[in-house]
Order: sequence, then structure tokens, then C-alpha cells
Amino acid sequence: MARGKLRIYLGAAPGVGKTYAMLAEAHRRLGRGTDCVVAYVEHHGRPRTETLLHGLEQVPRRRLEHRGASFEEMDVDAVLRRAPAVALVDELAHTNVPGSRNTKRWQDVEELLAAGTDVVSTVNIQHLESLGDVVESITGVRQRETVPDEVVRRADQIELVDMSPQALRRRMAHGNVYQPDKVDAALSNYFRPGNLTALRELALLWVADRVDEHLNAYRSEHRVSRIWGSRERIVVGLTGGPEGRTLIRRAARLAEKGAGGEVLAVYIARSDGLTAASPKELALQRTLVEDLGGTFHHVVGDDIPASLLAFARGVNATQIVLGSSRRKAWQYVFGPGVGATVARESGPDLDVHIVTHEEVAKGRGLPVARGSRLGRGRIVAGWATALAGPALLALLLNAVDLGLANDMLLFLAVTVAAALLGGLLPALASAALGSLLLNFFYTPPLHRLTVSDPRNIVAIAIFFGVGMAVASVVDLAARRTHQASRLRAESEILSFLAGNVLRGETSLEALLERVRETFAMESAALLERAGDLEPWTCAGRAGLGPPLERPEDADVDMPVGDHMALALTGRVLPAEDRRVLAAFAAQAAVVLDRRRLQAEADRAGALAEGNRIRTALLAAVSHDLRTPLAGIKAAVSSLRSDDVAWSEEDRAELLEGIEEGADRLDHLVGNLLDMSRLQTGTVTPLIREIDVDEVVPMALVGVPEDSVGLDVPETLPMVAVDPGLLERSVANLVENAVKYSPPGRRVTVSASALVDRVEVRVVDRGPGVPDEAKDRIFEPFQRYGDAPRGAGVGLGLAVARGFAEAMDGTLTAEDTPGGGLTMVLSLRAARPAPEPSRAGEDTAEQERQPQ
Repeated sequence: MARGKLRIYLGAAPGVGKTYAMLAEAHRRLGRGTDCVVAYVEHHGRPRTETLLHGLEQVPRRRLEHRGASFEEMDVDAVLRRAPAVALVDELAHTNVPGSRNTKRWQDVEELLAAGTDVVSTVNIQHLESLGDVVESITGVRQRETVPDEVVRRADQIELVDMSPQALRRRMAHGNVYQPDKVDAALSNYFRPGNLTALRELALLWVADRVDEHLNAYRSEHRVSRIWGSRERIVVGLTGGPEGRTLIRRAARLAEKGAGGEVLAVYIARSDGLTAASPKELALQRTLVEDLGGTFHHVVGDDIPASLLAFARGVNATQIVLGSSRRKAWQYVFGPGVGATVARESGPDLDVHIVTHEEVAKGRGLPVARGSRLGRGRIVAGWATALAGPALLALLLNAVDLGLANDMLLFLAVTVAAALLGGLLPALASAALGSLLLNFFYTPPLHRLTVSDPRNIVAIAIFFGVGMAVASVVDLAARRTHQASRLRAESEILSFLAGNVLRGETSLEALLERVRETFAMESAALLERAGDLEPWTCAGRAGLGPPLERPEDADVDMPVGDHMALALTGRVLPAEDRRVLAAFAAQAAVVLDRRRLQAEADRAGALAEGNRIRTALLAAVSHDLRTPLAGIKAAVSSLRSDDVAWSEEDRAELLEGIEEGADRLDHLVGNLLDMSRLQTGTVTPLIREIDVDEVVPMALVGVPEDSVGLDVPETLPMVAVDPGLLERSVANLVENAVKYSPPGRRVTVSASALVDRVEVRVVDRGPGVPDEAKDRIFEPFQRYGDAPRGAGVGLGLAVARGFAEAMDGTLTAEDTPGGGLTMVLSLRAARPAPEPSRAGEDTAEQERQPQ
């Protein structure tokens, strides 16, 4: 069965019209004859949205009970049985009520998609997981309900529902979003113009990135090489010199002038290693460009201008920033330089900026192309010397008679010069031509290619041999220099690869992207198979283009063991590049193995933790839960006995024992259930503003009277908490303190305000806890010291800390001056409404608001 398609309406804030747009789309599809149903849509009392629900089939919801209240959730089983073509599912980031089929609604949507049902859903930008910290810094409200970015990115269609902040505030003021009694608070807190503007920018930029991914895929599939300037992308060409920092900062300023500008710094490593890049300087420049929000890239290319232009066109860049050449004036005889070449060949679609800097004309710049081992200019000069030098020297010697010995030395000097400039072949040509000229013009008989004196034959042969020897030595030195330079270039690449690993860039996809960029390929993929006859599967891929089914389909394949290969498409690599590619392939295999080992370790850790919890739970059930049960059963059996006449006092005492045992059971089971909820991530606090003095006294109901002293001023600021979770946390702390306090010593519960926090301190005068054990006592099933077995299962403090952290609070242990232990519960204070910087709308309302 084919997987269903997901369409998401994305908005910047509640009320922009996502649900309305989704329902309008449903009516259009219904009009075209599509089987479309409403799996879950919340209209929140908005008349226009509720009107659009009319005429649409709605799957009955599932009703669940939680904490004495009734909730409605999407009935996934009912939707699967109905099997519609299209299902409408509102609020993708919603957290389901405990007891539902899945924890999150997006997991319900995944089940529908896997069953072949198309889904249309909605979500707000503030609910994307990666933007949680950014949204909190803007609005002051931490979003508890989130959806992984990858779930939204995988959607087949994402449509932005946009509205200006002014229009949204007018819509709210007219009562079209919230009930009238909530409008004023919403407009003055969460829905301030600044907040809405920032959220709108986040939504626009996120969708723009998604559009950019589709654009790059389209350009790759259709082989579009021409640059489409959809956004400003500025490529900075680095040489490894100190001027690179100036270029990066200038490019960053250019990017700031256009919305959504992007800076990509690229260093072209010559395969012959003739560049003089400083690894330390490159590391500094990499850090600088990343601090400025850009990216650093490392590419191998023999022709630097061509490689730079290919990279710029590959990333759809609009501008290139280069530094003025560091060459001295006389060095321009070897070519125009990188900057001039790039500017000439960039074409009309790329702007090239040449930036001046302090290093101009202070050193040798980069040659335009490699040519060969000795360089194109030296090859040309060598052949010119080899062919023209002997002829010019012969004309000169015809006018002056210096003797055969001197003539041979002069011709040998020309041959040595040709060898030094051009290498072996020009030197051989010069030696051969010089020998012929010496024979023709200067050895008897003259002007004939014969030699009458045997001694002249020996002299000419020695001359030719010396010329060949000098040429061979020069050529060997050139080849050794080339090999050393090549190894240096390879070491730079491998050092860069090792640096990525040390920086923690261990993602397989990131490594494959580095391979693709380094060798200027279209795509890179790591393929593997289980056996020789098994089909190949793709373990990771980077780049664009159609996926590869086997290594033989690639332009370059590098085997890694017997059943793994690194496959690249784009061009055929020279054999000398395969050594570096082999290192990348081996590293890719290591990264893949590490990822799988980490996944197995995580699973093993989860299983071990589960086994530990189950073992501790069995121990608790076998003793701590059975002890009160045994007391209750004994008291009930005694009361039901017919052969004993119990007095009223005895009957009351037995009933009191039953009540105490039941209370203990209730407390133990409650802690077990709370810990289970914390470990499964199903605790969803309903945050609201409340006074501490309203909650703390309720937490003291289960402890003996006169065992606790209370000091909670009524003037404290309100706190943003879940009252139920706060009551349970304080109750567990107080019960623990009373249990360890010596007889006759009261536990003190006090509260105070500290800047934007409110601290609740539970102080006892018990034996205290050593510093090394202060963190351990908050772990599940931990009981410090000689606590009796019947004192509990060791979950009270673990539950208290878990609830505190769920409310954005902290719980720590400190020593009590004079002996004992002090539990410090720090809670977030609710800022008064006139302070806009941290004021937030009721978070509980935020978590249930439409997306």
C-alpha cells in the first residue's frame, strides 16, 4: 500500500486562519468527489470556523478520563476503520491525554499516513522543536507541546498561512480568536506587535529554507546551471592568508543588507599542494565565518578560478567576494591572477567584488592553473631555450672562433638551462640539437654531418650524456617535489577531516556532504548489503539527483570491505585522488558503525534501566506494598470474626489501622504511577498563576499536626506552576522531612522571593546527607541511611524533582545550619502584567490554543 501524503498549513501564531484554510480545502476536495472526513478539528468557539464544519463527515472522538476530568481525543482506530482518502487532523503538535494510543498527535498522523490515508493538518511555527529556545526568548513563554522539525519537513506540501500583526490584533479585538474576557490579556502579553512580528519572520524564513531545498532539487534534476538569484548567497574565496578575515566580515555586511542573505566561505585546496595556506589561519577563519552565521567549505581543485566558479554556481550564489592579489607586479607575467580570471569568466549572473586589504602586493599570489609538475610557464620557457638557444648560440659562434672545447661548454650551458626550466624532454631536444650543430659547424669536416677525428666523437658523446644526466636529475627533483606537494595537499584534507570528527561532526550525512564538496561531485552515497547476493541499500546520502541502486552505476566507487562502498556521481576522479577518497570511505564506515553501536547502546541502556525499575518495583511490591496490605487484611478479618466480641474502642482502633494502611497504599501507588508518567514523558503540566500560600497548606494534610511550622508570606509574587504538581512535590518533601526529623523537632516550610524566582524551603533537623549523596537521593528507588523497609519505596524525592523540572523549576538539597537537610524548591515567578519583557499569556491556554 502506498504511503499517504501530508499537507500542512503553517502559521506564525494562533488565529491567522490555518484551521479555516484547512476546512476550506476540505470543501473543495469534497466538491471534486474526494472522500474527505474530519478526524479531529477544534473550532474553539469561532463561528466562521464552526460553520465550515457543516457538511463534512466527522469521525466520533474518543473520550478519556484523566484526573477526574473528561477529555476528547482523536480516535485513531475509528479513522483507520473508516479508511477515508483524506483525513483532517488539527493541531499536529498536540500532546494526547494519558491513556491514548500514542503520546503525540503527530504519531497518530504517522499511523494514518502509513495506512495510505492522505492527511491535512495545521501547526504553528512556535511548536517546532528546534525553535523552542528562540520562541521563549521572544515571547517569554516556553512551549511544552512541540513536534520534531523532521516530521514537518517530510510533508509533501507546506502552505504558509500569513497575516500581518496589525490584522491579527484587529481580528482578536473583534472577538474572532478568543473569548472577550481573554482578549485584553492576550493583546497585552503574547500577542504584542513585536512578538507577532518576530514569529512571522521565523515562519517566513523557515518556509523560505524549505522552498530553497525544493529549488535546489529542481535545478539538479533539470541540470540548470544558470544562477537563479532567488536570495543573496555570497561566496568568499579564501587562500589561507590573513586577509581572509577581512573578506569574511565584508561578506557578512553584504549579506545583512538583503533579507535571508547567506555567507559561504570556500577554500580551494590545489591537488599539487602549491598553495601556502596556514592551517591555524584557516581554523580561525572557519570559526569566524561560523560565528557570523555562515558555513565553511573545503574543495579540491587544480584550476582555482574554475573550481571557485563551479562551487558558486553549484550553490546558486549571486555574489563572489575575493581579495586583491598578493602578487608583486612582476609576477603578473605568469598570468592575470585568480581575481581577474574569475571576474572575466563569471558571466552576467554573478557579481564579483574585489576587496582591498593590508596584504596586497606583499607576497606571491596563487597561479591560475597547474599545467604540469613544473608549471606551464617553465615548460614553455624550457622548450624555447631548447630550440632557439642552440641556434642563436651557433650564429654567435660563427662570428667568433673560441675553439671546439669552449664551444661545447657553451652548448652544454644552454642544455642545462633548458633542463632547469623545462625538464627532461626540452633538455634532450637541446642536447640533440646542440650535438648536430657542433658536428655540422665546428668539427672537421665542416658543414657535413660526419666526424673525422675519433676524439671529437668522444667529446660530442660526452656532451650528449652530460645533457641527459642533468635533465634526468632536474626531472627527478621535479617529480619528488610534486609528490611532496601532493602529499601535503592530502594531509591538509585529512587534517580537515580529523578536525571535523574532533569537533563532533559525526553525522554520516554531514561527512558525505564534505566528500561531495571536497571532490566537487553531484552526490555521494554510502551503499551496503548484507551478502554477496543481497541487493544494495543506501545507508546515507548527500547531494541531489536520482538515488543509486548499486556502486556500478556511479562515476566513482570506492569499496569499503566486502559489502560496503562509497559511490559518487558527477565526474571521474583521477587515480591519484582515490587515496584521499579511501580515507573518507573508511571514515564513513566508522561513522556508520558508531551510529549503529550508539543506537544499540541506547537500546541496551533503556532495557537495563527498565530491568532496574522492574526489579526495584518487584522488591517494593513484595515488601513495602504487602506490609500495609497485610495489616488491612488482618484488621478486616478480625472485624468479620464472629467468635470475638469487639468493644467500640477496639473496633475504632481496627478501623483506624485499616485507614492508615489504605492511606499508605494510596501514597505508594501514587508515587509509582507518577514516576511511570515521568519516565514515559506523559506529564503535561497545566501552568497557571497562583499564590504559593494557597498551595503549600494543602500539601500538609497528610502529615501529623504540630509536626510542621509554616512561614509563607502573603506578599510573595504569584508563581507560574501546575497547582496539582506543586502540591504533590511539596507534600513529598514535607513527608520525607518529617520521616527523618527526630521526635519533638518540627519541620519548617518557608518561602521567599529572589528576583524572578520564588523559593520554597523545607528544613528538617535530621541526620542530614553527605555532599556526595545529595544528588543520588533524587534517583528512583533510593533510600539513604538506615531508613526502615516500610518507610517507602524511595520514589518521593525523585517524583518531587521530576514535577519541579516539568514546571520549569529546580529542586536541590542543602545542609541545614546546625545539622539536618534543607530542600530548596525554586519556581518561576509570574511577572506582573505591566512588565512586557517577560509577561506571558496563560501557558495552559497556550498549550490548548489552536495551531
